[in-house]
Amino acid sequence: MNQYITADDVAVYLQQHPDFFHDHLNLLEQLTIPHPSGVAVSLLTKQVELLRHKQHEQEDQLTELLEIARNNDAAFLRLHQLTLALLNALTLEEVVATLEQVLTEYFSTDFVAVRLIQRCPDVAVARLFIDPSSEKVKPFMKELGSKQTKCARPTLAQAKILFGDSALEVESCAIIPMTLGKSAGILAIGSREAGRFHYSMGQLFLTQIGEIVGARLFSLLWQFS
Repeated sequence: MNQYITADDVAVYLQQHPDFFHDHLNLLEQLTIPHPSGVAVSLLTKQVELLRHKQHEQEDQLTELLEIARNNDAAFLRLHQLTLALLNALTLEEVVATLEQVLTEYFSTDFVAVRLIQRCPDVAVARLFIDPSSEKVKPFMKELGSKQTKCARPTLAQAKILFGDSALEVESCAIIPMTLGKSAGILAIGSREAGRFHYSMGQLFLTQIGEIVGARLFSLLWQFS
């Protein structure tokens, strides 16, 4: 009975004997592989081509990782600068003014809004507060309930409460819930660019900004209340 050797048999044999071509180097030059161009190339040439392709892929991956590392370093430096600036702010008005300046300068944002959800202790800072019983709290219930940052285009109701007359200019926005103990609030960072804040972007950095800003705002509020 004749026993035929199939292509699979050859493949299995070569996998089990990876040193086969070490003992048959002449075959590397004799064997050819079809090329997309239509010109056959030697197995050795094909191996070199594959190795070069793999090397280019690894170089691209390394370049991408280095770029991510540089961006992360820059982001954490800006976060550090924001933290120091907020620590130097001694009133709620100074915190908000500092926040607007730093976010605009270092984070290239167009709009910044802060809303603390509790009764206003001073009419001078009334714009920063939303009474807990107000209808204006309802558009933010989802974000406050989940304590998750929302990156997308805000609803018209959200935009009007946060950005007032500039509401229609905001094409994308990060709505960051701030909570500390029983205190709650919203930090919103808006942009005229539709793709600046989108649902698939990472939220860790934005969440950290919200935690830092919230901690400073609430500590001042408790201190002077």
